[in-house]
This record gives sequence, structure tokens and C-alpha cells, in this order.
Amino acid sequence: MSFSLAIVGRPNVGKSTLFNRLVGRRLALVDDQPGVTRDLREGEAKLGDLRFTVIDTAGLEEATDESLQGRMRRLTERAVDMADICLFMIDARAGVLPADEVFAEILRKRARHVILAANKAEGQAGEAGLLEAYALGLGEPLRLSAEHGEGMPDLYSVLQPLAEGFEARAAAEAPEVDVDLTEEEQEFGEDEEIGGTSRDFTRDKPLQIAVVGRPNAGKSTLINKLLGEDRLLTGPEAGITRDAISVTMDWDGTPVRIFDTAGMRKKAKVQEKLEKLSVADGLRAVKFAEVVVVLLDVSIPFEQQDLRIADLAEREGRAVVVAVNKWDTEGDKSNKARELREEFARLLPQLRGAQLVTVSAVTGKNLDRLREAILEAHAVWNRRVSTSRLNSWLGAMTEAHPPPAPGGRRIKLRYMTQVKARPPQFVVMCSHPEELNESYKRYLVNGLREDFDMPGTPIRLFFRSQADRNPYRNKTKSTPSRLRKHLGKDRADAPKKKR
Repeated sequence: MSFSLAIVGRPNVGKSTLFNRLVGRRLALVDDQPGVTRDLREGEAKLGDLRFTVIDTAGLEEATDESLQGRMRRLTERAVDMADICLFMIDARAGVLPADEVFAEILRKRARHVILAANKAEGQAGEAGLLEAYALGLGEPLRLSAEHGEGMPDLYSVLQPLAEGFEARAAAEAPEVDVDLTEEEQEFGEDEEIGGTSRDFTRDKPLQIAVVGRPNAGKSTLINKLLGEDRLLTGPEAGITRDAISVTMDWDGTPVRIFDTAGMRKKAKVQEKLEKLSVADGLRAVKFAEVVVVLLDVSIPFEQQDLRIADLAEREGRAVVVAVNKWDTEGDKSNKARELREEFARLLPQLRGAQLVTVSAVTGKNLDRLREAILEAHAVWNRRVSTSRLNSWLGAMTEAHPPPAPGGRRIKLRYMTQVKARPPQFVVMCSHPEELNESYKRYLVNGLREDFDMPGTPIRLFFRSQADRNPYRNKTKSTPSRLRKHLGKDRADAPKKKR
């Protein structure tokens, strides 16, 4: 039985550091300044033989209004209500502050189980704060050092009896099953394809989607609308999201994992270390994703930064869908839609044929079309073409438009095959590949898109010389040294010819 553990406390007490240690990876951004974490981040934690879900929360603020700090506090309180156990962390070196006392009172009223931990307690610097923690009335505090990994056995000893209690309760509440299914019946239907894709999407292997774009484009609002709840922090301020937060959900029957990323500004404007970490976290999300949704603002679409982000996704080899948000605010929708498609075709020729969908994250308009576009882009991204069809196609293309002949020497395209999908990658064996110009390569790539129905997906086309596969290329025939010595000896022993 897995349980959930929410790590709560004031800003900069080490919550994200402990989160990273429990999940075994640096998932959450960590920095010296307070208030780095803003959204709820979940991860699969492992501590000894315990397996549970750990939740990293924003630092508890005393604000209760509609400010950013107030919204962050409400999101953290929501995590407290949902979690089975709350780990309340204080800074042992700073001691118990008035804010800690306020939040301890909140946890006493709202949390089911509270564990008190004094972090940064390594050495003698945290002794005084550790003793002060007893005054909070939450039991004996654990002495931890999340950065150095001290106190993990003590945390395990506290969590283990609670975990056994959750497991016993779950077993008692489990419904009885009247019919036992055979293994064959349990596996029935696993090979059925969803939406024509190359694989099934399951809870263990969902469809990976990353939503990227400039700040304040509405990425978090869009994901909240799909979830049907305010899971991610939103607001009118630009740059609220800092971590690349992933959420798993069932989107109309399709298991998906969506990454909400930080808004990406121009590189010249990114000066602070924290924003650089946020952008780097978003770029990692793009690399893990299968489909990238580039979200634009309808009021200022296709800005220079939008083009860079879309080009980045294409260079990473990901399937791309362009979504134009805030469509509910647009007045002249028909003319605007035509203008958007013209600009898309002109400014992003490398994504020729990719899906462009107009959506509204606030009202939920056209989100079903966005889902269909994502599934179609994923299917194209996984497409494979047989070698026989490719070679027949290559012959027709070269006959219609022969390759160039630099220096009067015609380049011969002899053979073609697909070596990989996700994205589709092809290799053409030819003579003198280094002399083939870019325009002819684009001619073949565009032909692949049109003739094999691969719109919008990145296509990798490589040209190789058949001579590159010959291990004896550029090697002259030579007589082995031992044979040369033997021949020389025979020649010396042979009688000399008379003149």
C-alpha cells in the first residue's frame, strides 16, 4: 500500500533538498534564495523497503489574500488536506520562528498525521533549534540533514508503523472479487492500438506531452483545465511557473503525462541563476517528451521567441503541435485563423504540415481537437515505411528530378532504407554524398512528407557513400613482411644467371 507524504514548512528550510533525496534524483530546483518552489511537485520516493508518493510544496506564507504568496499558501494547504502524512520541517539553525508556531497550529487542525523534523541540524549549530522544536507540541522532532543524508534511518522508523497501518486499513476496505480472471483474460486487449499509434498508452507508459511557450501564454491554465482542478499555480503575473511539473491523467481514455514548463524568454534577457535553472528544466522536459505543444498567445503570435522554441522542439526530434491560446478573446476569428496559418507556413517551413489548433484554456474550447492533433502527430512520429516502397519512390523522384552533376559527374542515388522511427530517419547510399547540395536534400524531404503522409514531423535524411563501408578503402596491396623476407632468402640462395 502506497501512502503520500507532503513536505511542508517555511521557505528555504530545505524541503526541495529532502524531496530530491527521497526520489533519488534532482527533480526539484534548489537554490539559496527563499521561495524557489511554487507549484506542487510529486515523485515516487524510496526509503528502505518503503515505497510512497512524496509531495514538495511551496513555502508556507502568512499571506491569505489574492496575492501570489496567498495563492501559493492555498495550494500548500490543499496538499496538506490530501496527504496521508505531513512532514513539517523547520530550520534548526534559525530556531523556531513565530511563523513556525502559526503553521504548527494549522497542521494540528488540518493534517491527519504530522511528523516534526528539524533540518540543517548537522554539527552543533542546530542543537539549540532542535531543543526549541519541542515547544511546538508536535512530538519529538527528528534530527535531519537533507543535504548530507543524515537522519534517514530515524525517518524510516517513524514512517514504517504508519505505512503498516495504511496497508491494514486498505486491506480491510478492499472490495471482494467474485470472479477470478485467468492470466490470458487479464492480458486481453493489451495489443489493441489506440488512435492508430505504434504502441498502446498505459498507466505505466503514458503518452508524454510537454507544453512550452513564452511566459504568460497560459500553459498552467491549460493543464488545470484538462485536469478539471486548480492543480498548478496560475495568475496574471508572468513567470509564475519555475519547475517543470509533470502530472499524470486520463485524457478522454488516453493515459498521458503532461509537463508544465517555465516560460522561456530570450536568452539575452535571462540573467538570474534561478531563471536559467528553470529554462534548463524546461529543456529537459522537451527531451523526455514525445509530443511538444508550442503554446502561443493569440494577441502576439509567432514572436521571435516562439519561432525559436518551435525550432528547438524540431531539432530535438519531437512531434510538434502548435496551439494558439486565448482564442475566446479574439473578435475576427475567421480572418485571424487564415492569417495564423499563412504565417505558420511562411515562418516555420521545417514544420510544414504540422497541426495548428486554436484553443481557449479558460473556457476549454477546442481541447478535444487538441487531443486529436496530438494523437495524430504521435502516430506520424512513429511511422515506418518499407524498404521496397522507399526504393520505388526514390527511383521515381530521381527520374522526375535527377541529382546534380558537379564537375560533370552525376551523383548516383543507389539505395534507400529507414533505419529508425521517433522521428523517422532514412539513409540513402549514394556516390559522392559530400557534393549533394541542400536544395536537393529538401526536395527529397518534402517528397517524403507528401508521398508517405508525414506532415509536420521532423524527418532526418542522411547520405552515405557505399565506399565508406569498405574496410580496405584507401589501402594499397602490399606483400606481408614475413613473405618478403622469405622471398629475399630464396633469391639469395638461387644460382646467379650467367651473362
